[in-house]
Amino acid sequence: MYSRIVIVFTLFVALEAGSAHYVTQERVCFPESFQFGVATASYQIEGAWNVSGKGESIWDSYTHMYPERIFDHKTGDVAADSYHLFKEDVKLMVKLGVQYYRFSISWPRILPNGLSNEINKDGIRYYNELMDELIQNNIQPMVTMYHWDLPKSLQELGGWTNPIIADYFVDYARVLFNNFGNKVSAWLTFNEPLSFCQGGYGGLDAPGDQASGFEDYLCGHNVLRAHGMVYRMYQEEFEAKLLTSVGITLDFSWLEPAMESLEDKIAAETARQFFFGWFAHPIFSSIGDYPQIMRKRIDSISKKQGFHRSRLPYFTTEEIEMIRGSADFLGLNHYTTYLVAKSKKKISSEPSFAADMGGIISQKSSWPKSNSTWLKVVPWGFRLSLNWVKRAYNNPLVVITENGVSLEKGLLDKRRIEYIDGYLKALHTAITKDHCNVYGYTYWSLIDNFEWTRGYSERFGLYQVDFDSPNKTRKPRISSEYYARVARTKCLPIWDF
Repeated sequence: MYSRIVIVFTLFVALEAGSAHYVTQERVCFPESFQFGVATASYQIEGAWNVSGKGESIWDSYTHMYPERIFDHKTGDVAADSYHLFKEDVKLMVKLGVQYYRFSISWPRILPNGLSNEINKDGIRYYNELMDELIQNNIQPMVTMYHWDLPKSLQELGGWTNPIIADYFVDYARVLFNNFGNKVSAWLTFNEPLSFCQGGYGGLDAPGDQASGFEDYLCGHNVLRAHGMVYRMYQEEFEAKLLTSVGITLDFSWLEPAMESLEDKIAAETARQFFFGWFAHPIFSSIGDYPQIMRKRIDSISKKQGFHRSRLPYFTTEEIEMIRGSADFLGLNHYTTYLVAKSKKKISSEPSFAADMGGIISQKSSWPKSNSTWLKVVPWGFRLSLNWVKRAYNNPLVVITENGVSLEKGLLDKRRIEYIDGYLKALHTAITKDHCNVYGYTYWSLIDNFEWTRGYSERFGLYQVDFDSPNKTRKPRISSEYYARVARTKCLPIWDF
């Protein structure tokens, strides 16, 4: 099934950036059933932030109110203008030969006030046309329901810290199933709840509440409730008539002990439970609920800080059962690796996710850099992450929903090719030697986009976007030709400069 074959060929690729070619060498090949795709997210590429009935999202209001918190003081008001240029983007995917496209739906473009009593017909039209264009070109739609652009009106009610939002999310999901269910190959309820809970409610991403160790846990609790409720609603109302599946995307950077000491090993495993187990354990473990170490530490530290109850909420027995097993597959985002050392700091009276976790996070300066301060190139961490997931959750069905690297502007992106190649080799080893149950790989991203608080300073795209041009011109990087060879042949070509 996992054949290794030798193919001799030479292909010259002429691009505006220069030229490159393949050389003869034994290649690494994935099984024919393995799928390759690309990903984007609505706020990051669509633009059209206030047209045709769309409501305002928290990222619309955040970038307008706090431009100083965005690296280049820019917004996603226009971004790559994919709202108007989606057919051009589909043409790029056809050139790549990918089997699926992972994109997200903007909640306020469908429900302008966040509630299902008002459905925006233009939003329904837009996503139907996008999906039809994909299907006509034999590209399967993989859809994320929530990729961080919460309707502003719901944030005014407390957003993800208000328990009622889980019911509103179920209503939104039902609208999506009713309107697009027969076109979508796989659904993801949420993208990276760790990022938008810990980074948004606990940090400086939208809505920027900076309430670490408090609001981030409230957010996570309601996200897990909402996910479980949507999955059970899908089972009851749609499973019998829709040929699709429902999962969730979680991000997992590998967390390696800084030293070989027992203290650091324990600190690293604790960090894995806080960063990944926080959301994975309630859904994918055999017992459900939060990881025991997370519950124990937060309960204990909350008590020492004088709180009458834990800052980490408790699920009811019914909620634990509802959430446990509420996914057909796991979407996994992986980019990089960190080191973890045990923190020697005393617990302060100020709530903090980092203090609750009890580890100090760092990276080696010798690891290859990207254009993102947080993203170092460490392919071996990818394999370790997948094996940890395999052991912790009985080898669940996994699709890699994001993996990629940011670089500077330019079309000759040799380092992106090296990144993809290295991480795909680690993935191949995890599948063929370790028997990790992974069926697909998604590169982030198809095109350059608005990278949240980093604005347009970080470029992840296989295609470069000229954000200053009237038509948001897309140009192919040489990595797009490399990835096209991967997607079409299911084998890793050897790229020679």
